[in-house]
Parts: sequence; structure tokens; C-alpha cells
Amino acid sequence: MKRVLITGAAGFLGSHLCDRMIKEGYHVIGMDNLLTGSLKNIEHLFPLKEFEFYYHDITKYIHIPSELDYILHFASPASPIDYLKMPIQTLKVGALGTHNVLGVAKSKQARILVASTSEVYGDPLVHPQYEEYWGNVNPIGPRGVYDEAKRFLEAITMAYHTFHKVDTRIVRIFNTYGPRMRVEDGRVLPAFFSQAIRGEGLTVFGDGGQTRSFCYVDDLVEGIYRLLLSDYTQPVNVGNPDEITIGAFAEEVIALVGNPKARVIYKPLPIDDPKIRQPDITKARAILGWEPKVPRAEGLKRTFEYFKEEVKVPQNA
Repeated sequence: MKRVLITGAAGFLGSHLCDRMIKEGYHVIGMDNLLTGSLKNIEHLFPLKEFEFYYHDITKYIHIPSELDYILHFASPASPIDYLKMPIQTLKVGALGTHNVLGVAKSKQARILVASTSEVYGDPLVHPQYEEYWGNVNPIGPRGVYDEAKRFLEAITMAYHTFHKVDTRIVRIFNTYGPRMRVEDGRVLPAFFSQAIRGEGLTVFGDGGQTRSFCYVDDLVEGIYRLLLSDYTQPVNVGNPDEITIGAFAEEVIALVGNPKARVIYKPLPIDDPKIRQPDITKARAILGWEPKVPRAEGLKRTFEYFKEEVKVPQNA
């Protein structure tokens, strides 16, 4: 049985990757310091002999006994609320943490896939965003701690690939959603669902004309799995190119939830908030034979079922 280390295993994406790798017949070693992850996401895996969990901060020395075949590096705060609250930790996990897991990959001769992000493109000047675009990032702005941490992650990963001949893969993840997102995550979808379920105002920043492209988590995991097993070592965008304005997205959520008290409220646009976001997935289609399959309407229904159970509604609501 091949062995895979998954960092950030108790997080939204990490936990779904644990499920997928176990389903594919791997022995999974999950690692997380639970800074933003939750054991609830992986508690169903604890009885399995194919799963073990290490409570560990990857910015510290990492020791994994025995062999490793693969590493999926998904540890990082990933929402603006988290990385604005924990800027130093975000930078450290992107830099020191990535350095450490690359060292493990080198010593174990394991293939490593690192999770980058569409945020490396910043507030883009090209649309849609393709992999050769270098981005438009403010390195000292409030979002820079996350954007630059991920840009460094890509740089050191390629350095280990070219200098140490480590077998590396880089995935650039665009907006993803689905069950196990944190209610208080701060990203647009959890915020909209929790606000609509509670009958509150859905907070739309700016005029709502900025765009995002939402990919259902099962589709994303499929793309990541295909990239892991591919021979391609350059960055690959994985996301859904079905672009929608935030204002229209808010109305979709309101219609789905059906709470008559829910309505849209507008607030000023945060500093350096990207105005447009849409992946060019030409490479993913050509190299991985991948494209998203789950329509947004279906994905939102599945996600709504999860949030209905998770969101606490005040008694007087």
C-alpha cells in the first residue's frame, strides 16, 4: 500500500483529499496543527487502519517514520479573515512549512504536490487568468501575506525541482466550495449561506460587480488527483471557468435558501480585493483531460444541505 502525507488534513480541502486517497487505496498520514482545521472533518477516518493522524505544526521539524510515496501540501490559512488575523503564521507556513515538506520529499524521494492559489495573480490585468501570467500583487498590502506566501511556495518548489531534482507538482486553486467549509470562514460562500439562513443581510462589497468562478470540491479533488499522477511539473490552474458577479451570486443563494428576511447589503470594497477572477483551464483540459462536471446549481444544493445543519439560528430569528 502506497503511503501519502497530507498536510492541512483537517481543513476543508485536506479532509476531502484524505477521503479520496483512502478511496484510491493509499495509506494516508494526515498532519495538522488545527490552527484553522477541525478534527470533525476527519473523525470518520480515525477507525480506519489506512489512516493515521499527526498533530503537528509543519513550520517545525517534520519526522515521518518509514517510506513515503507522495506528499500533498495543503497546510495554510486560506481565508482573508484567517490570514489578516494571523499574518505571521500565514507567511511562516508558506515559507518555513513548505521548506520543511520539500525537505521531507527530498529525503524520502517522494513526489510532492503543493497547493498554490489563484491569488498569485493578485488583482489581475489579464482575463481570464492563464498560467504564464505573472500577476499583479501588492506585496505590502493586507492580502500580501497570503499572496506572497503562495508565490514563494511556488518559487521554492521549482528551486527544489531544478536544483535537487525533487519530483514536484503545483496546482493553482481557484474559488472552491462544498461541505466542510467553516461557517465563520469569512469567504463569500460561507458568509452568504450563513447570513441567508439566519435571515441577515448578505454582505456584498463594492457594487457587487466583481466576479468569481466557483468550483465544487469533488471536481477540484479530481483535478488535483489527476495532476498528482501526471508527468507535468509546471503550475496548472484547477477551477471552474463559469464566472458570475458577486451580486448575482448573492441572489442565487437567497433564492435557494428561501428565507424571506434575507436581503443584500452593500459595504465598501476591501483594499486590493480582486475585481475579476476566472481560470483559463486550457492546460488542465489538454494535459489532465479534466474539466469540472458539477453545475453550480447542483453544487450549491449539496452545500446548502451541509450549512443547514451547521449554521445556528438565533431563537428570536
